[in-house]
Amino acid sequence: GGNRGAGGGANTRRVGVFELLTEPWVQLRDCFEAGGPVLYAVLFVAVLMWTLILGRFWYLRRVHPGHMRDAVARWQARTDIDSWFARRIREAMISRVSLQLKASLGLIRTLIALCPLLGLLGTVTGMIAVFDVMAVAGTGSARGMAEGIYRATIPTMSGLVIALSGLFFSARLDQRAREESEKLTDLLRHY
Repeated sequence: GGNRGAGGGANTRRVGVFELLTEPWVQLRDCFEAGGPVLYAVLFVAVLMWTLILGRFWYLRRVHPGHMRDAVARWQARTDIDSWFARRIREAMISRVSLQLKASLGLIRTLIALCPLLGLLGTVTGMIAVFDVMAVAGTGSARGMAEGIYRATIPTMSGLVIALSGLFFSARLDQRAREESEKLTDLLRHY
């Protein structure tokens, strides 16, 4: 009889684990339903922004070191590194690598700025829902008004959180691009 009781406890525990795994997804779905269609736009912008941010970090980690080695090797293979022409070649090499380092950073900054604006759009649509409730039911429907206000705050909060997190990583990417560009400038010395 003891094994049977333990088996029943295991089944109960499995249901608990299943619920633990599915509960966040259910809450996320409920959040999207409450936040309205603007929240889907915020999600799209967030996915695009983070794809670009992760792509930039991947570039800095995996691709850029090869570009840097190639530029240094081409510069060191030159016999003329002091003439006016050589200086222009050096500037062009530094500029090319710098442009590659800064690729997509402008778009990332634009997406970061777009997130709070989309959140504000969610606030406006939520408040319109509040005014609709007030127009139909009067000011006596506190539940309807609270639902509209709740609906207004979700996209606003989501847009701000995404923008803040993106802002931190965007600043880090910008700093790394500057550092790597300065490093290349030092490596491509002219006398």
